[in-house]
Amino acid sequence: MAHMRILKYIFLLILLALVGITVYVATQKGDFEVTKSSIISSPRNSVFDYVNDFKNWETFGSWMQKNSEIKFNYDAKTIGPGAKCAWENGSDDGRIKTFFTKDNDSIAQKANFNGTLATISWTFKDTVGGTKVTVHSIGKMDLMTKITSFFKGGANYILGDVFEKSLRNLDKTLKYEMKTYTIKVNGIVQRPSGFCLKQTVSCHIKSVSKNIKIMMPRMVSFFKKNSIAMAGKPFVMYDRYDVANDIATISVCIPVRQQINISDGSDVTSGEIIAFTCLKTTLTGDYSHSKEAWVKAQKYIVDNGLKQNYAGSYSEVYVKTIDDVKQPSKWVTEIYIPVFPKAEAPQPTTPTPVTPTVAEPETNTTPTETQQ
Repeated sequence: MAHMRILKYIFLLILLALVGITVYVATQKGDFEVTKSSIISSPRNSVFDYVNDFKNWETFGSWMQKNSEIKFNYDAKTIGPGAKCAWENGSDDGRIKTFFTKDNDSIAQKANFNGTLATISWTFKDTVGGTKVTVHSIGKMDLMTKITSFFKGGANYILGDVFEKSLRNLDKTLKYEMKTYTIKVNGIVQRPSGFCLKQTVSCHIKSVSKNIKIMMPRMVSFFKKNSIAMAGKPFVMYDRYDVANDIATISVCIPVRQQINISDGSDVTSGEIIAFTCLKTTLTGDYSHSKEAWVKAQKYIVDNGLKQNYAGSYSEVYVKTIDDVKQPSKWVTEIYIPVFPKAEAPQPTTPTPVTPTVAEPETNTTPTETQQ
């Protein structure tokens, strides 16, 4: 009986201690503020672009990597202001939204994890050895987070550890994933005919990549919202690429099985894919290497005495993207440059089109650096 009383007193003491700690923690301020910096050995624009897309966070976010049970829900827009991402893991859930970006300079976001609110800011600065990335978070914890974080060293310790590991992962990912790629000129192929839905825009050449990143998810979302089946991989057609006047007209397209009529007033229109003989080149790796792939394809054309068919459709097909595999080194992009079959190549006396749809094959007039 004496032992039972002793055990009872010990239990009561432990219970009182827990209650006391809980009361103490609950009455403390839930404010926190954490700042961590690291040197990422990659160019500033590459680092910014990678962090700016929520779909990339699974490859470097330490809390995302260590838990394979997390389910992610991505909005149609995952890049830039208005981009959103949510995740859940059992009873835990979180969401984050970007509300401000300045290209290659800074990103500002708001997050909510189980009721804990935080503002997160990223800054990107050129420095010796690459890019200095600083992540800063300030917020207020809810009651349960205050209690649970207390026994793990506090919010500042937990969040600081998450940021440090995530920045290390970001450096490793960019070092390998962004720099591991191959380019292969496959040879002459026939691009088949068909139908597609497309969205077309004209812009400055430097904005081509940005517009593709914005338009492609919208097109995919349009298909899902209207229950339209995709008959192939998304692709981009370069309708015009005028370096002299700094203007490009591009169409972001998704193939469909048959022609579909779209109501007036929609940004999405119905299009037809014309069959052409093309030189096919495959880039396996991040899209930042697309310029090199285009240049290599153009060199092949010159070295093998081929002639470009300016009436044809210059295009990039996104065979494997971030939606298929998170690692950029495994992405696959196919480049198609329309050419005349050698037997049908025009004689030297045949006049070259005065205003070709796409500029002539000089390095500085090639559609380059397009990214989804």
